[in-house]
Amino acid sequence: MCRVRKMQSFAASEGAVKDLSSTRLVLICGLPASGKSTLARRLAATIPAVRLDKDEWTLRLGHDPWDDAFRVRIEEQLWALTQELLATGQSVILEWGHWARVERAEKRLAARALGVGVELHYLHAPLDELIERAERRNASGEWRAAPMTRAHFEQWSAIFQPPDVEEARLFDEPSYDTT
Repeated sequence: MCRVRKMQSFAASEGAVKDLSSTRLVLICGLPASGKSTLARRLAATIPAVRLDKDEWTLRLGHDPWDDAFRVRIEEQLWALTQELLATGQSVILEWGHWARVERAEKRLAARALGVGVELHYLHAPLDELIERAERRNASGEWRAAPMTRAHFEQWSAIFQPPDVEEARLFDEPSYDTT
């Protein structure tokens, strides 16, 4: 997990419903099977925060998580909902991979514009461990879509942009124990 250094706090935007100084946007970053859902569930109870899991929403709405067009639409809608919740003082955990630095920057800057803190939690596991976890998930029925394969993980790991120390410094330190 990536812990990040404290950053200067920003003033709440005009028209905010309540003091947003303790409101947080928490980005969970990592490849599938890295532990994002486990961490997000634990953090949601600790902060407290609303946890938005793109895959869970997709499956509950009867769609296929492999449908890229729907993935883009659901991410847009969940991001719009996130911004509304943050503006009212409700902390939010976004539990999807945030694979690209530009995606993490977009969310960080938008949340800062609302006057809320932004945390980044990066989870990493070796490729073989991710594949083993996914295979267990596939076999148990926990994952209800087409199975994730070694080829998927090899492709995903090639395009995933893990946060570096420089990027991590742009985010706030967790205001609670994450261990």
